[in-house]
Amino acid sequence: MLTPIDLSDAQESSLLGRTSPLVKLGLAIAWLIGLALTQDPGPPLVLAGLAVAAGLTVGHVPPRNLVRGLAPLLVAAASIALANLLWSGANTDPAATELARIGPFRITWEAATAAAALAARVLAIVSVGTVFAQTTDPTRLVDALVQQGRVPERFAYGALAAYQAVPRLAEDLVTLRHARRIRGVRGWHPRLLVGLLVRAIRHADQLALAMDARAFGSGPRSTFRPIRWGWPDIVVAITGTLALWLALAV
Repeated sequence: MLTPIDLSDAQESSLLGRTSPLVKLGLAIAWLIGLALTQDPGPPLVLAGLAVAAGLTVGHVPPRNLVRGLAPLLVAAASIALANLLWSGANTDPAATELARIGPFRITWEAATAAAALAARVLAIVSVGTVFAQTTDPTRLVDALVQQGRVPERFAYGALAAYQAVPRLAEDLVTLRHARRIRGVRGWHPRLLVGLLVRAIRHADQLALAMDARAFGSGPRSTFRPIRWGWPDIVVAITGTLALWLALAV
């Protein structure tokens, strides 16, 4: 079942935990843009290693949580790399350098290089995203978007409510399946999706009424959790920018 990540006190009080989510989000976007500009597997591997090291040291992310978040995504990255290795157009090019033959598949040096570069970029993206999720509280991210990024409140908090509703949808699906089982109907059926859609619409309607009752989007509001810029933002922004520059340059 999908559940939001609960950060420990050590993660929230760490340097990355105290950094503004907008700074971390901006650095993540800058790193992704930098990864898109290189075809060399070296810089993505360097950035992936730096992201994991930052999460373990200055983010105080437990190694078990980091491995748990990375494992399924690493399997997806390996699958993408394998598919590009086996079905690359370079394997059918007679002029390409052949490395091996595996049954009906011809593996060339050009295909292996492209697959390795793609796998390295996916690994870097996965590492950055996992560390960001393991050091950023969703509510604090939305507060930063509203207070520092000037994002409309109805959109920001509505997105937060939608994110927090994902576990509820999973619970609704289990409830619907139990109800069908009580009536003697077993197995999967498309009608489950219809019932799940109806319950999702009801939850969305209740959320809209609750936000209207609290006057979201009607004017200036006070903040329960004020977020201000501080020295951790400067340190993380400078360090992250230097890391990106060194990875791409060296």
